[in-house]
Amino acid sequence: MVAGIKARHGVLFGAMAVALLCTGPARAADPDKFKIGGVVSLSGTYGIFGEDMRKGVEIAIEQRGGKVLGKPIQVIWEDDETKPQPAVQKTTRLISEGVQMIFGAVSSASSIAIMNIAKQRKIPHLVTMSADDKITVPNGSRYTFRTSNTLGMEQRMALSFTKEQKLKRVYGVTADYQATRDSWEWYRREAEKAGVEIVGADFAPLGNRDYSSIVDKIARSNADGVALFMTGSDAVTMVKQAGQVDLGKTRKIFGPVIADETMAAGVGPASIGVYSGVRYHFTVDNPANRKFVEAFRKKYNELPSSAAGEAYDGMAWWLDTVEQTGSWDKEKWVAAFENSVRENSVEGRKSMRACDHQAMQDGLWGVVEKGAPPAPAYTMKIVKVFPPNQVFDACQP
Repeated sequence: MVAGIKARHGVLFGAMAVALLCTGPARAADPDKFKIGGVVSLSGTYGIFGEDMRKGVEIAIEQRGGKVLGKPIQVIWEDDETKPQPAVQKTTRLISEGVQMIFGAVSSASSIAIMNIAKQRKIPHLVTMSADDKITVPNGSRYTFRTSNTLGMEQRMALSFTKEQKLKRVYGVTADYQATRDSWEWYRREAEKAGVEIVGADFAPLGNRDYSSIVDKIARSNADGVALFMTGSDAVTMVKQAGQVDLGKTRKIFGPVIADETMAAGVGPASIGVYSGVRYHFTVDNPANRKFVEAFRKKYNELPSSAAGEAYDGMAWWLDTVEQTGSWDKEKWVAAFENSVRENSVEGRKSMRACDHQAMQDGLWGVVEKGAPPAPAYTMKIVKVFPPNQVFDACQP
């Protein structure tokens, strides 16, 4: 009798132990919050983008009721000052504090630095702004994804514009930064193959405040096109100073990603007629974008910039994918995202390539013109849409 009771108790305790072993880790992996570490530029050369990215992310979170997997979403924002070292320090700290993913950064140098940490720590990393082609390469990081443009697709659009405009002589000005140098070198090589003469090239330091000597050299050259490989405050300063001598009235000014409404607002009238690749634009006419623009205007009383639209689109896509897994397993999130398709993107259909974690998408090319309310005083007009097969190389193993 006693032996039977002991045996039954042994079975009961054994079953309880198994149950605890099964439920313990699941409960431990089910946190109180979904924590996102947002590392963006809120100061420095690209500081004009970080705040807009934050706004886009906030709308994406609000539109899903502030929750994913039934838990509230918390974003911890950090300023990388447009420098890789602060990006590394702040990303490392955020991961140690238990964030489930990293969002950012703006500069490609910062994003690549974050990418390496995310790979080591096996933390998902979402990029919606940095365009260096090195971020998404075949057999690159399992944990980093980019839902926005690459420099490769933007420089292809710039080259197409050069050919369509029949530009014969181009002067190039490039921010002295590895990603933009690489982009300029590709453009220069391909432009020369097409019979375009490169009549001059200057490499200005990142954050340069005086382009007057460069503008003077361009004005004295016989260039019919000015290719600008820069963005952020560099773009504002360069185009504004070019406008002081009416450079845009005698030459086509363009660049892979030189212009958007943020740049145009900083430059003013001199931005009119500047051509550029466009990442996101509020005029894209589809239900998802109309809904986003309406929500953004209601919350911030302004139209969303490219940085805001890209941040919103990438974060909404990521959170929807996490929700669909029904799991807190980060490896399942990664596996699901690398095979996902975003039919309702604010930019049209996007599909994530498993080979390099780059989103296939249309390329937009536009020009700054005078805007009519409710658009800003200076706004981008989309003049050409490139299908993905025209701006992306096939993914090679």
